Amino acid sequence: MPQLSLHTPLGEITVTEEEGAIVALDWGRGRDQEATPLLEAARDQLHAYFDGERTSFQLPLAPHGTAFQRRVWAALCRIPSGTTCSYLEVAREVGSAPRAVGQANGRNPIPIIIPCHRVIAADGGAGGYSGDGGLDTKRFLLALEAQSLSITRGTPA
Repeated sequence: MPQLSLHTPLGEITVTEEEGAIVALDWGRGRDQEATPLLEAARDQLHAYFDGERTSFQLPLAPHGTAFQRRVWAALCRIPSGTTCSYLEVAREVGSAPRAVGQANGRNPIPIIIPCHRVIAADGGAGGYSGDGGLDTKRFLLALEAQSLSITRGTPA
């Protein structure tokens, strides 16, 4: 499977493609590097995201997971940048329990692009984050999105 690594404020990440769709985003540098047009588009969109110039992604995604996990991940993609949703709210949307949503979140193979960082606890707490750096990474991503939105709306950051 082709993969391409890039430098980000969170360190190196690697994006993987399979059959014309993004299937994974992993922390660290991938062993094999192959710059396909799709992976180059993913790299460019991720750089624009981290530069505060992009708030969403336009990439074909095909995450590997159960039907339930894919339903949860689709619901995560509908959470607008710069906003959060509770595990309970996502659970209601997909007809499940918050704990099951949390487990699906933790198994998200394409973090950042599938924005599992936008899901928080019902009491407003951060909840968890399984990506590299844990809650510090989650807080960084949420702050980045809040700042990006304030810039695009023309308000001071």
